[in-house]
Amino acid sequence: MIRRVLYVASITAILVAIVAGKQTIKAAVPAAPPAAGAEVKIDNFSFTPATVTVAVGTEVTWTNRDDIPHTVVTDDKTVKSKVLDTDEKFAYTFTKPGTYSYFCSIHPKMKGTIVVQ
Repeated sequence: MIRRVLYVASITAILVAIVAGKQTIKAAVPAAPPAAGAEVKIDNFSFTPATVTVAVGTEVTWTNRDDIPHTVVTDDKTVKSKVLDTDEKFAYTFTKPGTYSYFCSIHPKMKGTIVVQ
C-alpha cells in the first residue's frame, strides 16, 4: 500500500514537473501569431470589400456568391483564377509587398485592389 502511494506520488510529481516545464518553455519562446486570411465576396457583379489591406504572407480567398461565373485576374496577369461558378473559391497567398489591382475577365468593369504591406 505504501509503495502504491509512493508510486502515485512520484508519477504525480513527474507530471507536475513536465507541465511546469512546458509552461516555462511557452513563456520563454513567444508563439508566432496565427496567419490571418482575408476574404473577398463576389456578389452582384462586385468584389466586396473592393479594397483589402493585408500583411505579406496572407492568403486571400475569393468566394463567388453570384449566380453567374466570375474570375479573379490581376492587371499584370500574375494571379489568375479559373472560372468560378456559384460558391466556388479561389485563394492566393501574397508573398511580396505592393498594390495588386484585379478584375473579372468576364466582366471587366468589376474591379478590386489588394494592398500588401
